[in-house]
Amino acid sequence: MKKDQLLTRRAALLAGAGAVGAAATAGVLTAVTGEGPARPTAPAAGAQAARRPPKASAYRLQPLTGYAPPRAAPRRVLVRGEPLLRVSGRGRTMVLTFDDGPDPRYTPAILDVLAEYEVRAMFFVCGEMIAGGREMVARMAEEGHVVGNHTWSHPLLTGLTRRQIRSQMERTSDAVEEACGERPEWFRAPYGAWNRAALRIGAALGMEPLGWTLDTLDWTTPGVRSIVRRVERGAAPRGGVGSPAAGGDPWEWVGGQAGYLPELLDSGYHVTVPRRPGT
Repeated sequence: MKKDQLLTRRAALLAGAGAVGAAATAGVLTAVTGEGPARPTAPAAGAQAARRPPKASAYRLQPLTGYAPPRAAPRRVLVRGEPLLRVSGRGRTMVLTFDDGPDPRYTPAILDVLAEYEVRAMFFVCGEMIAGGREMVARMAEEGHVVGNHTWSHPLLTGLTRRQIRSQMERTSDAVEEACGERPEWFRAPYGAWNRAALRIGAALGMEPLGWTLDTLDWTTPGVRSIVRRVERGAAPRGGVGSPAAGGDPWEWVGGQAGYLPELLDSGYHVTVPRRPGT
């Protein structure tokens, strides 16, 4: 074969390879941009070519920042001027609360009575007592009761500094979370002694303050019958019955509960746990 023929064949092969490469490149661009394959068109002339802008891909028209989630404004913490005394609900709805536990002597008995009547209640627990009663706190949550924060060692909050108040509340919330997997959404000041610092710190920790409208006064050891009469006479719709057991006979507490609970249910009361305002 002559030299000029070899050069002609090599040029043809190189031209064919260049065409295949160009076609492959066009296919890649089509896959990325989503455009169809380019079709050869006659070049426009003069002013018509100047007025026709190049076709931009759909991908390039989407700004990168368009896929980012919108910035949310910081949530404002609502600080109440006083604890909640009434709960939401229709008809004869009321809340039953217990303070100062958990205690292995009487907390299981209280839970048994509540389970017997299929009633849910609120337990405001002290952090230092959770160490020996984690299984009881876990049972509270598993059976649908609300576990609230009643500080670590039940001090008078009005005599503490802000740092001490926060420590009392935060340590207790940590202990509750370790015991039942959720941080408390409600708190109650020991002895019902609230101040502005306690309300602000509780709100900052994500908790609502809850008081009570009826105190069973079981800490004065009045006797089971007296506790039952007090609850039956003082019960009111959307109110809360508070049963702080510190200083009293816990078995009067349990006996009073077993006495007044069926009476409340028979008289048409719906004993339940509250929902946080706004939820």
